[in-house]
Amino acid sequence: MKLVIDCLGGDHSPEANIDGVVAALQQNDALTVILVGDEAVIRDRMASYPTLAGRIEIVHAPGVITGEDKPTDAIRLKKDSSMIAAIRLLREREDADALISNGATGALVAAATLRIGRIRGIRRPAFCPLLPTMTGGIVGICDSGANTDIQPEQLQQFAILGSRYLQSVYHIEAPRVALLNIGVESEKGDDLRKTAFPLLSATPGIHFVGNMESRDLLSGKYDLVVCDGFSGNVLIKATEGTALELLKKLKKDIYSKKRYQLGALLMKDMFRKEAAFMNYQNYGGSVLLGTEKIIVKGHGSSDAAAFAACIRQAVTMYDSHMNELIQSDLLSLEQTEGEATHV
Repeated sequence: MKLVIDCLGGDHSPEANIDGVVAALQQNDALTVILVGDEAVIRDRMASYPTLAGRIEIVHAPGVITGEDKPTDAIRLKKDSSMIAAIRLLREREDADALISNGATGALVAAATLRIGRIRGIRRPAFCPLLPTMTGGIVGICDSGANTDIQPEQLQQFAILGSRYLQSVYHIEAPRVALLNIGVESEKGDDLRKTAFPLLSATPGIHFVGNMESRDLLSGKYDLVVCDGFSGNVLIKATEGTALELLKKLKKDIYSKKRYQLGALLMKDMFRKEAAFMNYQNYGGSVLLGTEKIIVKGHGSSDAAAFAACIRQAVTMYDSHMNELIQSDLLSLEQTEGEATHV
């Protein structure tokens, strides 16, 4: 498998990206990579790993797309950026199987949609990040920011995409799919949610369990939550922000009194475990589902371990033939809908 690596764009790039690649190459002898970024910086950092030289290519593209850049302008004007060069390689190289980037989300979605293309039948690609649940599992959120204005049929496709992803990569049989809403009753919500509910209920191949209120995201009752990108992005950031602020308050309270510090010392292993549990970097990146080739978007603040986790996600998606399975799922849906129309 050959991966295209965007080495720029993150808070800790290029060091974290390159170090993550090194770790992945050392763990998986079948991997080769194309590193895209500032060639001099890449060569300098890779000089410490001469045994990996035969498994890497370097493409010089020193430009960086920032979050302030308008996506369409960035695609048109920043052709020397690492992200656009990486997208171009993914499109033009038949041996390139996947792309991993920590760069600007908007530009990545726009470039992937315009330059890579979608799986046949997919209306819009969608991001699907993961969060941990209180029962020790994971929950996917699809979409989390790629599409802010959608139709009910797109929520149906998000359910199909997310279900297949969780089945293929995380081996969750019949993922429990919920629709994000303001109440669990079927009649709740706006027109989008009210129309989507019966559509999801009738979709073959997914295990739809009804509406979900945002407070239950981490409860462990659901494996996949489908929503528009605006709501999904707010849901994730509100959840992550709450967890981080609670950890800060806990730390502040512990240091406020000597007896609390003594108790914390006795419980340090438990606190370390909980901190790891709540650290989103341990759960990989947000995959862009629905594109013809695999794309994984790492968090902008990803460290080397988080970037290596993104690479493992891409490898598992490739090995499981996930895109081919998605195509089969869509074909089955089309046939079902055709039969219903004929009747």
